[in-house]
Amino acid sequence: MNRAQQGALAYHAGLAAEEQVAERYRRVGADVSARRWRGRFGGEIDLIARDGDVLVFVEVKRARTHAVAAERLSMHQLRRIGIAAEEYAALYAAGPGQKMRFDLALVDGAGRIEVIENASMF
Repeated sequence: MNRAQQGALAYHAGLAAEEQVAERYRRVGADVSARRWRGRFGGEIDLIARDGDVLVFVEVKRARTHAVAAERLSMHQLRRIGIAAEEYAALYAAGPGQKMRFDLALVDGAGRIEVIENASMF
């Protein structure tokens, strides 16, 4: 498999993982309101959901194991996600008292999902 094929496979596997995670949030009653939302400053948030009165920003990571997936989240990426989350909240939050949280969703090679809620890393 050449690099272009590997890249395409990784891209589609990532999309599938995001869809699995979005479906998991929907099953527990959350409303997924945005996918792959991009802020003006380059940050991207994989999923944004409303879980009751909480605005949830979800980063999805996929790898062979949950541990390897978690290791793929860099501090640089966290900063960019944080900036994008602040921008989204400024535009779309219900008001200044809007409750928010950051979840890290890990998807392993077998498709099992582990969600770390309130992964306060910003």
